[in-house]
Amino acid sequence: MSKADNMLSILWLLRSGRRMTAQQLADALEIHIRTVYRCIDSLCASGAPIIADSGPNGGYRILGEFSDAPLLFDLEEQKALVHAAVFAQAAGYPFTNALTSAVDKLKRYTNEEQFEQIERHKSGLAVIQTPTDARQRELLQLLEEAAAQGQSLDMDYAKGPEPAVSRRGLDPYGIVHWKGVWYAVGFCRLRQEVRSFRVDRIVQLGRTDHRFERPAAFSAKDFLMRSLLPDALDAKSLVYVRIRGHEHVLNELCRHWLFGHSLAERRPGEALFRLGQPSLTTYVPYFLLPYGRSLDILEPSMLVGRIAEVSMEVAKHYEAMKMKTEEAKGRKIT
Repeated sequence: MSKADNMLSILWLLRSGRRMTAQQLADALEIHIRTVYRCIDSLCASGAPIIADSGPNGGYRILGEFSDAPLLFDLEEQKALVHAAVFAQAAGYPFTNALTSAVDKLKRYTNEEQFEQIERHKSGLAVIQTPTDARQRELLQLLEEAAAQGQSLDMDYAKGPEPAVSRRGLDPYGIVHWKGVWYAVGFCRLRQEVRSFRVDRIVQLGRTDHRFERPAAFSAKDFLMRSLLPDALDAKSLVYVRIRGHEHVLNELCRHWLFGHSLAERRPGEALFRLGQPSLTTYVPYFLLPYGRSLDILEPSMLVGRIAEVSMEVAKHYEAMKMKTEEAKGRKIT
């Protein structure tokens, strides 16, 4: 048997709850006692709670309940975990070192064929993402740990391009990665309300002695989506927007961050979205305008009219720009 098979067999024998000596384990598995010692050392290094009791009635035993599931991943599960690690690392996952250690541990307990398969699958997947620097990963670690422990933080925050830095207390409820940017969601003690903050704009974080309880069933992800999509998903009046177009164009539209979250129905050559009425007169026309004549808006008619207005405004803008450019060229010639 391979080393991994021997390790699993030892775990199964010890899960019975009784103590077993190294010799008893070796006899039961028909392996050398030195192999037992090596496997026990590897199991302990991987985190298995194996206790060695000395004395006449001593032997090895497992402390408490122990699940052998982490060592029973099949090839597809191993591949999925390695691929997930690639995505997480590219997104700036704050606990990268622990993630790398976990993947290395997973590889360590595979046989040669499985190891080669994992490496081939890993090399076949790549993620293009703006790197997250070490300082931001440190902030993310502190935010995640404080959220899990219910510990309030002092935060110095620079809002947008403003040079001024404001200090506020923050009860972090969670961190969210969205469109290449990390956000911290929590209760702001300065504004006395739940707010979201871009982690790359956090100047400094400090622990405090204050504790908090996160509201039951609170979702940092849902809060962030609704704060970033004002009047689009949770508006008082939702309107159906029906759009017709070529399949590849509609597929691209459905991958858009706004339309993907508001998709109500998808048919061949047609898509139906539910959007807040206020958004149809503000930013939705600007999102649809780049698709040009490749899309037809079937309803509502007011959205068609608004896009026509925006199109004329854009045309006037560039027509004026064109005239200024020609006038500047004329002055240079004369």
